[in-house]
Amino acid sequence: MSKGLDITALTISIIGALNWGLIGFFNFNLVAFLFGTSWLARVIYAIVGLCGLYLFTFYGRSGQDMD
Repeated sequence: MSKGLDITALTISIIGALNWGLIGFFNFNLVAFLFGTSWLARVIYAIVGLCGLYLFTFYGRSGQDMD
């Protein structure tokens, strides 16, 4: 796969994880704060979820050279 896609998916997943951390520690949902409960927020959640699923491929490629 593309290294750029890997980095993008990882970055989006980290942002999603930070949002979950904010929810867990401070009960503050940054996505809902910025975008409300609109369709755009749902799209953002879906993209984060897809990136997380894509990152499962890291397990299969962990023994391979990822250049």
